[in-house]
Amino acid sequence: MSNKTEFFLPSPNRLLSLDILRGLTIAGMIIVNDPGSWSTVYPMLRHADWHGITPTDLVFPFFLFIVGVSITLSYTKQLKINAPKGKMIGKIFKRTAIIFTLGVFLWLFPKFDFAGVRIPGVLQRIALVFGATSILFIYQNHWKRQVIITIALLIGYWILMTLIPVPIDETILGVLETGQAKASSGMIDVLTSTKISDNLIAANLEPATNLEAWIDRQVIPFRLYQYTWDPEGLLSTLPSIASATTGILIGQLWLSKNKPEKKVIWMFVIGFAWLVIGAIWHYAFPINKNLWTSSYVLFTSGLCTLLFASCIWLVDLQGYQKGIFPFVVFGTNAITAYVLHGILNTPVEAKVFNGRESSLKSMIYDGLQNIGLSANLSSFLWALFYTWIVYVIVWTMYKRKIFLKV
Repeated sequence: MSNKTEFFLPSPNRLLSLDILRGLTIAGMIIVNDPGSWSTVYPMLRHADWHGITPTDLVFPFFLFIVGVSITLSYTKQLKINAPKGKMIGKIFKRTAIIFTLGVFLWLFPKFDFAGVRIPGVLQRIALVFGATSILFIYQNHWKRQVIITIALLIGYWILMTLIPVPIDETILGVLETGQAKASSGMIDVLTSTKISDNLIAANLEPATNLEAWIDRQVIPFRLYQYTWDPEGLLSTLPSIASATTGILIGQLWLSKNKPEKKVIWMFVIGFAWLVIGAIWHYAFPINKNLWTSSYVLFTSGLCTLLFASCIWLVDLQGYQKGIFPFVVFGTNAITAYVLHGILNTPVEAKVFNGRESSLKSMIYDGLQNIGLSANLSSFLWALFYTWIVYVIVWTMYKRKIFLKV
């Protein structure tokens, strides 16, 4: 009698390790986005303030890498059976629009203050990257061309950010006068920018005064997340596409005719190479999530490739499945889980206990501290509990074989 756990998957021949990696990433997203209090968070569960990287900074690029792998696995099958490209493109645009709209909806929910709407966002970037990368794959599905496109995106962005002077607008003028810029946390210090003419400052990688931030202020309407720049801005979407094309390349490798063991070895080699190149490039173009720098792309894609290769070797090749079930559940309904985590904040924070003075969140978070736990640990335990609440819902869907696709 076999002890191997049977998993219900949305489609046959689905790569189990990819669902595990996706589920691990979504669980990580929920944990880092939902502490008991933003003032009591372990440093490793915060984003780096500017240059540098923390474990939290790995979550988003990992998901985009997984998007790229998924595109390869899905659309390769359709191209092989000569599915009409026009019909494929139509579905891509529809899915892009739905995911983008969900992102805007989560920002507006539950107050729907359209005057303060933010157009960029996490799901919005996922949507744009999915749309652009899917079309790229359909029309440029040879790995050599994809390598060229990835290199062009990374080097092109590096050139734009480090060589192109930035026009002086009201925000930059304020920085030149005061050395500070507005952000969501208040006024922040910005290193003095070099003025090279009456209308231009030198290319730089500082908050609010870099080219990416300037473009966002000129082009994106309504609110930016940091008021004077946005971490999911327009120009930085270009290198985020490269995060997905690295996933496409690894997906192409997995679909090659080599033996599975050999493919995993190559994944380890490529992942390590990307990691090293990203770490070296950091000294010329610092690793930075807010700017989504090219070094950040390669460093995070390298780490994700190494983790993906490890998952394939352990789960798909060695058959090791102990403890992976929760990640499979999250991975098979990833977007649903993400949307739920944005919606459920409203009921858990509603003050419905003790005469409408306490919410479920405050009762648990404060209660943990009242029994002697530290504020940081209490905050983290709440995040785990909230992730469990989302898990129960997607687990129920999984058991009933409900897999929502957008």
